[in-house]
Amino acid sequence: MVWFSVAMLVVAVLCLLVSYLSVRRAKKKIRETMDILADIKQGNGNRRVLCAPGELTAPLVYEINDIVASYEKELAALRKAEETNRQLMTSLSHDLRTPLTTLIGYLDAVHKGIVTGQEKEEYTETARRKAYDLKDYIDGLFDWFKLNSDEFVLNPQVVEAAELTRNLLIDWIPVLEDQHIAYDLDIPDGPLRVRLDTDVYGRILNNLVQNVVAHSRATAICISLSRQNREMELRVSDNGIGIDKQDLPHIFERLYKCDRGRSEKGSGLGLAITHQLVGKLGGTITAASTPGKGTTFLVRFPLAG
Repeated sequence: MVWFSVAMLVVAVLCLLVSYLSVRRAKKKIRETMDILADIKQGNGNRRVLCAPGELTAPLVYEINDIVASYEKELAALRKAEETNRQLMTSLSHDLRTPLTTLIGYLDAVHKGIVTGQEKEEYTETARRKAYDLKDYIDGLFDWFKLNSDEFVLNPQVVEAAELTRNLLIDWIPVLEDQHIAYDLDIPDGPLRVRLDTDVYGRILNNLVQNVVAHSRATAICISLSRQNREMELRVSDNGIGIDKQDLPHIFERLYKCDRGRSEKGSGLGLAITHQLVGKLGGTITAASTPGKGTTFLVRFPLAG
């Protein structure tokens, strides 16, 4: 019995020693964690608390690291958004002020009688075109801000996409003929039932055609609609100047302009808005291009039913 009592005492002492050492290590780890958190609070978001899996404080430390990583991710996104908004305001000041100044110059020349006759008519027509360009730019800005606010609401319903597409393209035929752009429209007679917001789908199609008219310098455009497995595929192709390989991955980014491959005209928002609209309808959009030969945009939506 004596030996048993001694053994139990030894075991108890060892347990107390282990507990003491564990608590001591835990206190040390907590102090280290507090120091690291203080450093993170000062702006060093790359710090992390190191801890072995078996340590007493491991679950707490891992949770703290996850929170810090999530915070840093959100902070990085916020910084990116702030930088993009700053770029947007810089772009606004240039892209609005310059055409406005030019527009006022043409109108002043007409108003003051500096130009007369045929030249006056030409100045008036130029001012009209520039006013519409400004309207398109401002519309694009409103679209972007609305898309990224709580005001944007979808109204999806199952529609017959072939007929809808055909009706939308009818309005583009006079524009394409006026721009001397040959067109090939391949829309199936059979129904393609897709769940869409008709206004949003119209914006997507119009943006893609407008992109060809305004930026591609194309002499021909081909627009087709087809059934691919369980998806509807909208294809918009042109034979224009194309997009350089280094620009292609960025064309759906906000404010990105392919200065080497497209004209300088435009807000840099059109394709970004199109990309967002397609995503909100549950579809995908991709682009392929060969400089000097043209560009193809592919938009896919799941078929309904």
